[in-house]
Amino acid sequence: MENDPFEIVDEIPRKVMTIFYLVDTSGSMSGAKIGALNTAVRETLPIIEEISTNNPDSKIKIAVLEFSSRCEWMYPTPIDVTSFEWRDLQAGGLTSLGGAYDNLSQKLSQSHGFMKEATGSFAPVIILLSDGAPTDQTEYALDKLKANNWFKVATKVAIAIGDDCVKSTLIDFTGNEEAVLTVHNVDELKKVIRMVSVTASRVNSKNTSAGKDAPDKATETINTIQTDIANDPTLKGIDVGNSTANAGTDVWSGW
Repeated sequence: MENDPFEIVDEIPRKVMTIFYLVDTSGSMSGAKIGALNTAVRETLPIIEEISTNNPDSKIKIAVLEFSSRCEWMYPTPIDVTSFEWRDLQAGGLTSLGGAYDNLSQKLSQSHGFMKEATGSFAPVIILLSDGAPTDQTEYALDKLKANNWFKVATKVAIAIGDDCVKSTLIDFTGNEEAVLTVHNVDELKKVIRMVSVTASRVNSKNTSAGKDAPDKATETINTIQTDIANDPTLKGIDVGNSTANAGTDVWSGW
């Protein structure tokens, strides 16, 4: 029997690439900071949805963990970006970053966490946003997280929101000071959230060859972000890594 050329063929299953947003919702984030963050992510999601929809290799899912005096996932499992709805976050309480690390470590599991897709997963993207210092112990939880195989291969970027953020804490998280970006006002925060999210989505959802010569997606993402910052005059106020060139320029009013 000849094959029917008009026969509907099942779509080839695509792998999953999950973007994790770890968001500091402590009291110091109230007002302009949390308002700008909510707006920036909500406006960025349609761009990520377009990237996912047009990608034959993978689909993108979103997971959001907020941490203040306690930690809470926005949804119990990652949601396909095509159906994800952002719920505005509210700020108040302390900064339980160690608790966030514990929660993330539990979910970066192939056996019982978020990484058990039947079709397989690409390495995730993890974006940490914070404006202060942790109020709990982070060392043990971060050591445990660093031992997680998914965390090891993840693309990790941290956005320090203002001068009060302890950048050394974020550098410990990313393992790369060039992956820590400090913003000083609402416009920079919104632009960086969009840029990091879109760049990481494009790079990390691509299918690449395996082996020792395979491109490093994390390095490609960070290099692309650095190039964008260097070439965009509207981003000149952002400090990369340990730079303090723009320290003292924080303006968080007028939102």
